Amino acid sequence: MDRRQFLAGMALLPLAGCGLQGSLRVGIHTWIGYETLYLAQNLRWLPSGVELVSGSSATDSLTGLRNGELDAACLTLDETLLARSLGLPLQIALVFNVSAGADMLVARPEIETLQQLKGKRLGVESTALGALMLNRVLHQAGLAQNAVQRVELAPSGQLAAWQQQQVDAVITYEPTASRLLENGGVRLFDSRALPDTIFDVLAVRTDSLLFKPLKALIVSHFQALEHLRTNRQDALYRVAARQQVSPLQVKQALAGVMLPGLAANHRYLDHADSRLADAGRQLQSIMLDHGLLPHPKQQGTLLTSRWLPEDMV
Repeated sequence: MDRRQFLAGMALLPLAGCGLQGSLRVGIHTWIGYETLYLAQNLRWLPSGVELVSGSSATDSLTGLRNGELDAACLTLDETLLARSLGLPLQIALVFNVSAGADMLVARPEIETLQQLKGKRLGVESTALGALMLNRVLHQAGLAQNAVQRVELAPSGQLAAWQQQQVDAVITYEPTASRLLENGGVRLFDSRALPDTIFDVLAVRTDSLLFKPLKALIVSHFQALEHLRTNRQDALYRVAARQQVSPLQVKQALAGVMLPGLAANHRYLDHADSRLADAGRQLQSIMLDHGLLPHPKQQGTLLTSRWLPEDMV
């Protein structure tokens, strides 16, 4: 299901409140930036009363939030904006990671410069992040929007399209990016050129958090993050075993993201003029331009630091 199909389906669903009292149910899917929660679970640091609800993609989490089956979910910033635009009372309570190379443009080896993309078939997901990356690539190349043949392509189909010679370049992210590179692709552009722009966050339903252990969950994330930093080999092997990949692949994926600590989270979430807030406004504009948001109105405050600990003892 692509983003537009999901948007149409969400609009038809009733807005429900979460009916599960006491427990905190968190939607999550496989992405390197979210692995701290699985790591906390593996190390038995996840607080009682918290359940990680694993899905195949963010679409499962968004549906769970809409149906009132989840209290929170691990989402990208644009996915959070989409859900809020449809009436979900969501706030961002934690920044898991900022992309620093994990999102990239991979091209055939004969394409040596961005300018050589002119006239080529470029696969890109029909999301705000895909549109943002495409806009930056074309701007840097000095090319107009119609200079490339845009092929709407979800990450799940990108490797097959590449192997079948259906595209000349792809805007993608890990782990698909590494697989394309292993299949002869060359990285021409990545999110290091967009610092503090692409965020993965914990979005929480503010109408279902009474007496639920959200702050304890966030503390366990920072505990797992510290374990990742101070006991790296142990953490790499635990993450690799869960994802069924090699520790080297986990290490490579981690190299493409920045994992902000508690102080950085306070900087992102304490202020309405933070870099995260700026990125939200930028993404909202792009989503409106590409028909990925039904309307521009946002109800309530997007960012909150109320569930962040003041410090870690």
